[in-house]
Amino acid sequence: STCNATVNVLDNIPPTALCQNITVQLNASGTVSIVPAQINNGSTDNCTIQTVSVDPSSFTCTNIGANTVTLTVIDGSGNTSTCTATVTVEDNVPPTAVCQNVTVQLDAFGNASIVPADVDGGSADNCAVATMAVSPNTFNCSNVGTNTVTLTVTDVNGNVSTCTATVTVQDNIPPIAVCQDITIQLDASGNAAISATDVNNGSSDNCGIASMVVSPNAFNCTNVGTNTVTLTVTDVNGNSSTCTATVTVEDNV
Repeated sequence: STCNATVNVLDNIPPTALCQNITVQLNASGTVSIVPAQINNGSTDNCTIQTVSVDPSSFTCTNIGANTVTLTVIDGSGNTSTCTATVTVEDNVPPTAVCQNVTVQLDAFGNASIVPADVDGGSADNCAVATMAVSPNTFNCSNVGTNTVTLTVTDVNGNVSTCTATVTVQDNIPPIAVCQDITIQLDASGNAAISATDVNNGSSDNCGIASMVVSPNAFNCTNVGTNTVTLTVTDVNGNSSTCTATVTVEDNV
């Protein structure tokens, strides 16, 4: 005789979940994602593995350093196992350094200075910019004209980029023309002459005086008495100022 029976075969053995640590790099947008295969280190099951998942699977700038993730392995019978791994997130993307040219004016003392923001043209980073420095950042009369400066941009993770800009230094401050009145004597021929230094009384400039001219500078008998003259002071960068003085012409011959 025979009879039939039903044998229910059960699989209650969970998978063997095996993890491995990995290091990943943030992209230019400051994000990175991983898939389970990167963490899975050869997980197995006595039958078949149905799904493998990892959590968390996405990272941003706030995750720089070591992060613990969990790998979940589920077999075809619904048995589950987990393991943990360390995901080290790194940011090796340097900032984007963007420069712009600027023009600066020397002050009354012949000096000018700039700050990084003056030459920054919109530098950015996938995470964040920590510091910006510009060199050189001070200028004087010897720098009138174009000067090349370097902007150094450092992000919060120590990556560095540089760019260069042109700083045009200008001197638009005119000299300070200072005059003094003088008295001169006609000579035996009825003539007298003066120079600019005769009526100059300490004219100055933030950079330097190139030339001084006085007009008129020649006198004769028709000029006996008081005469107004103009002193024109020109600095090394072409700026000019004037002042007037009284030249008293006398005939004592």
